[in-house]
Amino acid sequence: MIRELLLFSPLSRFEICVLPVYTKNYKAGAVLMLSRPPRVAAIHDLSGFGRCSLSVILPVISVMGMQVCPIPTAILSTHTGGFGEVSQRDLTDYMEPCLDHYRKVGLEFECIYTGYLSSPDQVAHCLQFFDSWPGALKVVDPVMGDHGKLYRAFTREMVEGIGRMARKAQVITPNPTEAAILLGEAPAAGALSTAAARSMLARLGELGPEKVVVTGVTLATGEYVNLCYDREHNSFWKSVGDYIPVHYPGTGDIFAAVLTASLLQGDSLPLAMDRAARYVELTIKTTYSYSTDPREGVMLERTLEWLTRKEVSKRFQSL
Repeated sequence: MIRELLLFSPLSRFEICVLPVYTKNYKAGAVLMLSRPPRVAAIHDLSGFGRCSLSVILPVISVMGMQVCPIPTAILSTHTGGFGEVSQRDLTDYMEPCLDHYRKVGLEFECIYTGYLSSPDQVAHCLQFFDSWPGALKVVDPVMGDHGKLYRAFTREMVEGIGRMARKAQVITPNPTEAAILLGEAPAAGALSTAAARSMLARLGELGPEKVVVTGVTLATGEYVNLCYDREHNSFWKSVGDYIPVHYPGTGDIFAAVLTASLLQGDSLPLAMDRAARYVELTIKTTYSYSTDPREGVMLERTLEWLTRKEVSKRFQSL
């Protein structure tokens, strides 16, 4: 079933583009017809400057035809990557009253999408959201570490909590470090063989999620790829991209946001992964050409229009 939304294109005040919007009851496995845009409850922090977390998730998912309902876990003046002492307010105490209010007024969500969490209490509140909307697509970005190391603030209790969330999710999006943490293994020291990559994906699927996406993987072939695994169909895919020698905050948030909205639109897992990878690559290359301060994040304002297009990519292939 398809519902078409009419959106004004950012390219013209008079041009109209038509976007098909799909959604799915992931408990019943049925595609639903909605009289409104699908709703995504996005449980993340909010940085006022630096283009990451909710400040990029909101425009990305919105331009793709979904209603984003932000549940901020904290508010920060900037992200924590190089702007000195950050002014911040923890909002853990807000999460449960917010949940109670939404249940009281009878809100429905088609997706619960979580990102960085700072405490076991926040994990517990996210699990309450999962239980309150059992038919919603649960997307967990298990932010715990990178470059082979667990983030310093993460305790064993937090790792176990994120693991519980991953087991309840339909979709998880770890990087290679986080994939190893979820599996209780030491991160791989070098590039992965195809056999090792397939094994990693399958074992992550055995934890519970139906769909696994691992971002930023270097294969033994020299390819820089994103990988995915669809447990229902036992299919493995890769999307090959260009390596760009610069780091910007928020690109993982953008990737997961595009992936989430694409799945809600009805894209297959490899299509959604490739669409997310292509958009992130386009936005990084665009930003890199302007030589801006990397701490400011990517210039998605110049590339959001690309997400309103429906193009069939040929860059993904079987792993």
